[in-house]
Amino acid sequence: MSGEASAQGTSPRAPRPATQKSSGTVSKKGDRGAKEKPVTVLPQVGEEEPKNPEEYQCTGSLETDFAELCKRSGYTDFPKVVTRPHPHSNFFLSSEKPTLDDQRLSGSCSLNSVESKYVYFRPTVQVELDSEDKSVKEIYIRGWKVEEQILGIFSKCLPPLSQLQAINLWKAGLTEKSLDIFIALLPLCSPTLRKVSLEGNPLPEQSYHKLLSLDSTVVYLSLRNNTIDDHGAQLLGRALSTLHCCNRTLISLNLGFNHIGDEGAGYIANGLRLNRSLLWLSLAHNRIQDKGALKLAEVLRPFELEHRELVERRRLLLAKGAQERSGSMDHEKNQLTGVISVALVDKTEKMQAVKTAKALGKKKEKSGEVVKKEEKLGSGQSPIQGTPKKEDPTKAGKGKVTIPEQKVTKGKGPKMGNKEKRSILLDSEQLVAEATDMLNPLLEPVEHRDGKVFMAGNKVLLYLNLVRNRITEVGLDGFLTTVQYQAQFLKSKSVSKGPVGLLRLCLAKNCFSLPCPAYTTIQELMLPRDPIGKAKAREEEATVLST
Repeated sequence: MSGEASAQGTSPRAPRPATQKSSGTVSKKGDRGAKEKPVTVLPQVGEEEPKNPEEYQCTGSLETDFAELCKRSGYTDFPKVVTRPHPHSNFFLSSEKPTLDDQRLSGSCSLNSVESKYVYFRPTVQVELDSEDKSVKEIYIRGWKVEEQILGIFSKCLPPLSQLQAINLWKAGLTEKSLDIFIALLPLCSPTLRKVSLEGNPLPEQSYHKLLSLDSTVVYLSLRNNTIDDHGAQLLGRALSTLHCCNRTLISLNLGFNHIGDEGAGYIANGLRLNRSLLWLSLAHNRIQDKGALKLAEVLRPFELEHRELVERRRLLLAKGAQERSGSMDHEKNQLTGVISVALVDKTEKMQAVKTAKALGKKKEKSGEVVKKEEKLGSGQSPIQGTPKKEDPTKAGKGKVTIPEQKVTKGKGPKMGNKEKRSILLDSEQLVAEATDMLNPLLEPVEHRDGKVFMAGNKVLLYLNLVRNRITEVGLDGFLTTVQYQAQFLKSKSVSKGPVGLLRLCLAKNCFSLPCPAYTTIQELMLPRDPIGKAKAREEEATVLST
């Protein structure tokens, strides 16, 4: 009985078999559902919605467009677009030792966020924003390799940036193929893009001259630290100018920190012979000696034309003469056509005057007949009724006087207008012809001496930097002759317009000892012309007057 009672007592506490089966089946179904969802559902969703970079429409926001295009191209970890960091204005070096609180704070920060130390070295696309509308003005990529696919992404997201002005790639691991892609990208960007900096990107073939093609829009180009040697300088010199073409857009060229020697400096000097657009040239920290320095100095003063240059100059002069003769023939034809048109106008005016005279005569006869009839019919009428009839001839007489005056004024108007228009057109054609002629330096005035032809040197170049080369007193003497000639030319020049020659010449830290008479004379001659020296002198005068 006690066993039965205990069995009966324990039976209510035992779970029902139906609930166990049902609970077991529920848990098994839940497990199956949880296992089946990630296997079957997620891959199908990914396959149904493919993302193509070509279908994406850029919004003009570089941060959004670059991230979205990277994701669509298959990148999971890609550089972020961040604002370029600037040093704080209140930052200054202090000799005071940090306090204990500062040490504890720096220690806690370094322990809590170790990765914060390496954030600066992570690949990023740094941008410089405009202070007003926050649009992207400059792009900086520093210290990470830019692949061809990344350049393809840039070719899609950079053209919508309407205020982009500069692109800087520092040690970006460019190759020949990626450089070609980058050059093809430049025409797609906004016309405001004028500055390109490719520093620390050495190329085996040294094909940087492709950036100076005839259709290039680059105005400021920096190629520092690219191990450019004499071969690369030769390609760049040909890109600056040749006998038949020259670059007309580049204003500033920085070739510092390269391996250019005397031969390379000679190639650059040959490029400056017929180039009239480059204003700023830096060849600092190269391997130029006296031979290359003398070639550069020779181009900046009158130099002798070579045989091939003389042949090209004669050809241009013959073409110019033929153009002027054809222009004079056209001018004579225009004058003849003008005289014929004036004669035709006079004939038409005379014919119109004869017609009007005949018409007025007929009107006069008709008006006389009407008056006679009215006199015959109205002889018995009162004088009050006859007064209007006497006024009719006077009105007709007034009409006779006004009609010829109007026709004379109409005939004179077109004659004067045609002459004025022809003179304005001829003047504008002459101005355009003069402007096109001055574009070619071979058509500049020359000087004949001892059976040789000398052309005025390049006076367009304003800044030349040759710091830290291997120039001695021999090279300094060449530049001294150039500076003396340009100073004398500037004094004798009556017109203030036009090129004036070098305004700043940097020759410090070369292979000559101080004090050097030639270097001292160059500094004295360049000081009145140097705009930076003038600004410093004004600042010193202002400080003296204020004290």
